[in-house]
Amino acid sequence: MLLQLSLLALFLLSPVWADNFYQDATVTFGDQRAQIQDGGRLLALSLDKISGSGFQSKNEYLFGRFDMQLKLVPGNSAGTVTTFYLSSQGEGHDEIDFEFLGNSSGQPYTVHTNVYSQGKGNKEQQFRLWFDPTSSFHTYSIVWNSQRIIFLVDNIPIRVFNNHEALGVAFPKNQAMRVYASLWNADDWATQGGRVKTDWSMAPFTASYRNFNTNACVWSAATSTSSCGGSKTESVNNDQTWQTQQLNANGRNRLRWVQQKYMIYNYCADAKRFSQGFSPECKRSRF
Repeated sequence: MLLQLSLLALFLLSPVWADNFYQDATVTFGDQRAQIQDGGRLLALSLDKISGSGFQSKNEYLFGRFDMQLKLVPGNSAGTVTTFYLSSQGEGHDEIDFEFLGNSSGQPYTVHTNVYSQGKGNKEQQFRLWFDPTSSFHTYSIVWNSQRIIFLVDNIPIRVFNNHEALGVAFPKNQAMRVYASLWNADDWATQGGRVKTDWSMAPFTASYRNFNTNACVWSAATSTSSCGGSKTESVNNDQTWQTQQLNANGRNRLRWVQQKYMIYNYCADAKRFSQGFSPECKRSRF
């Protein structure tokens, strides 16, 4: 009975893979370096010395849960950056980032996360992973509602960014965003601060995406309304768990485990960089 309940809980927590890249995504650069395969269920991005590649969602969204399964560039991936993120456009854009910074063979990837609001970021946290992200697919998720943003890896929370507008900290909640993904060269900074460069003899580099799933409010720019009803900050009215999702006791324990064992950079602890003082949210609970 306990096993049946555990399996049921896992099923309820897991995303239902329904989306199709042919229907839901548009290749934005790279031409034939971006290949939709397996009937639309998989999209492979490649990078060579001439160009990288990328795609974006056809829809814009204002709040939701966004899941993507990725298998990262294997072997010597130094200098490469593989991304999965949300972003609006313009100088004062909002953005929620997963970036995977490659490394030399045998060295772990760095998972770089950041949050921009009204064009301002500087909210970086970086992690190692507790598995090999190149040998099989793993699920990376962003939960975005009006109260918080949760970054998850295989449904394990690695970061929570709460809404602290009451403290004067901007929070992305008024601009609709698309889902983006890309593979590109950034060997001026990506690996060990740019000290390790891309080995082009290993090209082309390939990262694979599959099971792109959105459980979200689709935004219509033409009517300034959301599929969830209402407009802008009032758009989340349907009965979806991500609307008010927060961490329970088990989730908080998993987050502590990740941050204690696998976090390698936290902007809230970088006194040298922020010598004039940390951002106000750094003094508050991370949950």
